[in-house]
Amino acid sequence: MKRQWLIAVVCLAFTVASFAQDDLPTFKAGAKSALVWDKDLPDSFSSTSVWDPLTGHELHKLSHGGIEVTSRMGYERVSSGEVGKLLNYTTTIANHTDADVTVQHGGASVDGHVAVPLRVVPTSKNMRKRDRQNTWALNAMYCFKTGFASIDHYFSEETLTNSFTVPPQTAMTISAVVKDPRTHAVLCSVDGCQITGTIRYYITVNGKDYVFVWPGKSVVYCGK
Repeated sequence: MKRQWLIAVVCLAFTVASFAQDDLPTFKAGAKSALVWDKDLPDSFSSTSVWDPLTGHELHKLSHGGIEVTSRMGYERVSSGEVGKLLNYTTTIANHTDADVTVQHGGASVDGHVAVPLRVVPTSKNMRKRDRQNTWALNAMYCFKTGFASIDHYFSEETLTNSFTVPPQTAMTISAVVKDPRTHAVLCSVDGCQITGTIRYYITVNGKDYVFVWPGKSVVYCGK
């Protein structure tokens, strides 16, 4: 029987030698305490699947010790003239405790391929042309423009070691966006298109990993 409490797992602990999206990653695996969202435990108090009453989108939620972590996942096209997809994972950390909690980026993978957050900025306005080539403007991506993802707090390629602090009795929403490392990522039929495969990512809150698993069919299209 799967435990419904804290479990020791081999985490998605990815170390990347260079932050370039195409570099060959080095994998590390270590057993540590984590909470894992599990679709087979829908009634677990620590792992639940809920629906956003405003949008109807699926949300994955993990709770432990007064901390509630909620995940939503979306995707959009890279651009009209470029093949590929952008995957957006947005996490809300609600701190119901009486002390600050620290939030750090963990790691992400798509069907086993490491996916490092892109280098992002709020806007590319006044940015030099050569700097724009490897930088993504949040206000130009539809998942952010539509409000699906938060533009207030985010993880970026060059600031992955930075952390956020969530004060007591408050909540913070943090976003990250990666480029799907696969060549073919979408399956289309008469019922529409959906992402294939499985996306996994984890975020570290007060030293504990909160791991979310997203089947491709559950990922929301938030593009144009």
